Amino acid sequence: MRRGAQALALLVVGAVLALLGAGAAQAAGYRYWSFWEGSGSGWSYATQGPSLVRPDDGSVQGFRFAVSADSQDASKPRRAPDFAKVCADTPAKDGSKRVAVVIDPGTAADAPDGETPPPLRTACARVAKDASSAEALAAVAKPLRYDASAMLCAISGYPATGCGEQVSGDTGSSGTDGGASNGSSEAPTSTASSAEAHGDDGGPSVGILVGIGAVLLLGIAAVAQARRRRG
Repeated sequence: MRRGAQALALLVVGAVLALLGAGAAQAAGYRYWSFWEGSGSGWSYATQGPSLVRPDDGSVQGFRFAVSADSQDASKPRRAPDFAKVCADTPAKDGSKRVAVVIDPGTAADAPDGETPPPLRTACARVAKDASSAEALAAVAKPLRYDASAMLCAISGYPATGCGEQVSGDTGSSGTDGGASNGSSEAPTSTASSAEAHGDDGGPSVGILVGIGAVLLLGIAAVAQARRRRG
């Protein structure tokens, strides 16, 4: 009986480990353009979508294409937010403002199948004083592509297809080239965080956790029954 109880206990442990492994295997990221705001201290993940942000003259806005699970895992643009350098050849003009734009299409590891990311580039957008970040981007990086929910899908035609699609959890850079930055954003924006919009944080799903609980209960009941029979 003792050997039977031990075998059952080992079976329970094995089942739990298998279920946990399945949960980890289901971890996934999303391929999308994330939106960042630059300052002297670096990049911060934007708390709103670019159509809602009205940057001041002298601001730096960044866009990075990558695979990530959420804002905490998102890869930063790989160029420092340096307004003076980006807009050095664009003088100030009355009635308008200048916004430095950093467009980072990411790495080959993040690119959709069959596509090659274009080079990282910067541009100085001169736009109306009340223009949004989306309008500043449109001034220097057309064509842009949006989906029905106003999520930014492509900048300068890249990528050619897709929009915030889910990909395997072991695909993409996932912050390996610049670290993660949460800023203060936990809610999805129209540009970035498709992962959060889908409600996937990369952890085990509810179904996996319920399955673990069921296996544990069955195992405990089996061990208890074996002990009663032995007694």
